[in-house]
Amino acid sequence: MLFSLPLQGQGAAAPSVPLDTLYDRLATATEAEATGIEREIRLEWRKTGSAAMDLLLKRGRDALERGDFAAAVAHLTALTDHAPDVAEGYHARARAYFRMDQIGPAVADLEKALALDPRHYEAAHGLAVVFEELGRPQQAYAAYQLVLSIHPHYDPAAEAVTRLKAQVEGLKL
Repeated sequence: MLFSLPLQGQGAAAPSVPLDTLYDRLATATEAEATGIEREIRLEWRKTGSAAMDLLLKRGRDALERGDFAAAVAHLTALTDHAPDVAEGYHARARAYFRMDQIGPAVADLEKALALDPRHYEAAHGLAVVFEELGRPQQAYAAYQLVLSIHPHYDPAAEAVTRLKAQVEGLKL
C-alpha cells in the first residue's frame, strides 16, 4: 500500500470506544478544548493493555527523545512483534526510522499505524511530512488535509496546507 492513504473506517482493528469518542470530540472541539482532548488521546495511544508492552513503548519513546534511534527501533520492534495491534508502536518506530533516513520502513510503519487506527492524526502527519520530503506535494497536501479532518486545530498541518495550497493548485491546472 506504499504511498496511499487509508480511508477512515479501513483497518484490521478498530480503535477502542473511548478513543473513538475522543476523536469525535476532537473533530468538533474549539481550539481551547482541543488541547485537553489531544492530551487524553495521547494517553490512550500509550495504553497497550499490558504492563510489559507499556514499558517497551516507554523505553522506545525515551530512546527517541534522547536521539538513540537504533535503541528506539529495537524496543519498538519488540513491542510490534509482541503486540502487533498497537498503532502507537508503529507510529513511534516510524519516527525513529525517519530520523535514521530509512524512509521505506518509516512509510510502511506509518501505513500500518493508520491501518490499525485510521484517525491517528500524528501518523497521518508523519506520512504527509514524508511525502513532502520526497517531493510529492499533492500526496502531502492530501495527507495534511486528512490530519485536519481528524484534528482541525493541528497547527503543523494547517500551516503546511497553507504553504502547499498554491503549489498543489498550480499542479492541477
